[in-house]
Amino acid sequence: MRIISRLFESEDSYRRKRTQKSPKHLDSTDSATSSPLSEATGSSSLHSSLSLQTLPSVPSLQKIPSETFAVTVSHSVTSSFKLRERSLPVTCLAVNGGYLFAVSGHEVSIYDRDMCAHLDSFNGHDPFSGSVKSVGFSGDKIFTAHQDGKIGVWKLTAKNGYKQLTTLPTLNDRLRRFALPKNYVQVRRHRKCLWIEHADAVSALAVNNGFIYSVSWDKTLKIWRASDLRCKESIKAHDDAVNAVAVSANGTVYTGSADRRIRVWAKPADSKRHELVATLEKHKSAVNALALNDDGSVLFSGSCDRSILVWEREDSSNYMTVRGALRGHDKAILSLFNVSDLLLSGSADRTVRIWRRGIDGSYSCLEILSGHTKPVKSLAAVKDSESDGVVSIVSGSLDGEVKCWKKKTWKILQKTWKTRQIKQGATYENRTKMDHINCNL
Repeated sequence: MRIISRLFESEDSYRRKRTQKSPKHLDSTDSATSSPLSEATGSSSLHSSLSLQTLPSVPSLQKIPSETFAVTVSHSVTSSFKLRERSLPVTCLAVNGGYLFAVSGHEVSIYDRDMCAHLDSFNGHDPFSGSVKSVGFSGDKIFTAHQDGKIGVWKLTAKNGYKQLTTLPTLNDRLRRFALPKNYVQVRRHRKCLWIEHADAVSALAVNNGFIYSVSWDKTLKIWRASDLRCKESIKAHDDAVNAVAVSANGTVYTGSADRRIRVWAKPADSKRHELVATLEKHKSAVNALALNDDGSVLFSGSCDRSILVWEREDSSNYMTVRGALRGHDKAILSLFNVSDLLLSGSADRTVRIWRRGIDGSYSCLEILSGHTKPVKSLAAVKDSESDGVVSIVSGSLDGEVKCWKKKTWKILQKTWKTRQIKQGATYENRTKMDHINCNL
């Protein structure tokens, strides 16, 4: 009915309605040059962030920077490039040592991380495996998750460059199991497959302590041993497609799904299989991304409901409780990445936000990086040095462009002390002095 009514409106009336719409506070062209975080960006954007109450029942963890601490953030785009001439979406980014792995379509391109120079590429001649969804590393092996439900295993060789060793599940693993009916599971009404096979796209990978964890749109979580590439477990993890997986150092597994749930899996000391220990339910829409802090005590989850939820572990258990939400993005959260004490979030609103946790447990949005023309699908980051606070950030978008950023932060500490005036009878007076301290946040 809305469309029909507009057809009968005059053109001038329709134009007036369009011009009355308030413009968005995010500009996709503002951050192409290096500049410190202005007062307008840091204050007005943060106020507007707090107004996005996507989950009213969850308290906000954000705070406006107080007068006690002032934050100055500078960033610059060190490089920006397209992976392919046809501008296919950048679906995955990963950093391994001094190399950046960037995925567009079914091809994986390798770049020098510092110079952003193209070094090599692989899987460019195998379009039948579908697009690559995720990349992981274990020892000298590289694992790629594919649309066709397979996991590619690659290795860098001296003669032939990157060479594919096999795909998971391996042929040997299939031959060991195909003869027994008990090894088959029903995946569709008229289709069965081996329990070691993914029946749909492999959406994400995680690597931890010699094991590869894969999740799929077939609703399962599978665990593979990197040494012999055998599938050790297959778990019916969710009621809908699984979009994200994260693994802590102690082996606790977190899976996020389109069923709006996050599930926590752990292996008891006396068991050979992972068991469900908790189900986290607060999101109102599909969970797209998960990230853990360095010690695994804090879990971040991003969803189509535009919110980032912060979950914290209770004592030393595997159970997590929601502590609050980070709000500010105008559209769905598509990617999360934790580096040191910073959390990066990429969104369908075409921006990247940088969050930092304070001593009191609250979070501040330090800066908004803009410049992409389509949703930001993937993020990667590395802290260059512990002393100067420089973080290298790489963002990949559905516009087919990769942007490399350098971010540096300073903390300006504001101290108050009392001094007595020289004049007789004068009272103590508060005075303020600004000490500029160049240090890590």
